[in-house]
Amino acid sequence: MHKKGIIAVISGFSGAGKGTIVNRLVQDYGYAISISATTRQPREGEIDGKHYFFKSKENFENMIKENELIEYAKYCDNYYGTPKDYVFEQINNGIDVLLEIEMQGALQVKKDFPDVSLIFITPPSARELRKRLEGRGTETAEVIEKRLARAVEECVYMPEYDYIMVNDDLDICVKEIHQLLQSLHFSVKNQVDLIEEITADFNK
Repeated sequence: MHKKGIIAVISGFSGAGKGTIVNRLVQDYGYAISISATTRQPREGEIDGKHYFFKSKENFENMIKENELIEYAKYCDNYYGTPKDYVFEQINNGIDVLLEIEMQGALQVKKDFPDVSLIFITPPSARELRKRLEGRGTETAEVIEKRLARAVEECVYMPEYDYIMVNDDLDICVKEIHQLLQSLHFSVKNQVDLIEEITADFNK
């Protein structure tokens, strides 16, 4: 039987390490990461169809109208969204797809696609999150405080997720998320076709 891929959303606080984790899952285990569509201009070195699908505002709004996006949002006058075609092409080819998106977008996806699993990445403590943000050395104290204040607001979304993963040790966390993702293939919601096939077989 053809093994269909799964879709999993990965979110987390800024500084929790979700971007690094997603990159490791792609590199170490061959997951696909969804490619977003955006109306912003390409930055130097960015390639259409690899880093983003670059769209005009008119094209993007037509995608919204035609229901061609899993989710979308508008930031700083630019649209960002996840095209359905790319994601479903991957899972139909048996490839598991990761969507790295923020909490509100994740809940939008869950509402429209109940079979999608939501995974929330958190550091072991608020103190550790502050330490990591300060350790980056790339942001002002004011920006760090804003990110921490935002994390306080984002805590309310945690109970809405299916799984909470603590990123204390990066290597262990990546391995545990991989094991979790593989176990999802055997969940009832991802075995509907098999259930129907076996049921029909017994009723012949």
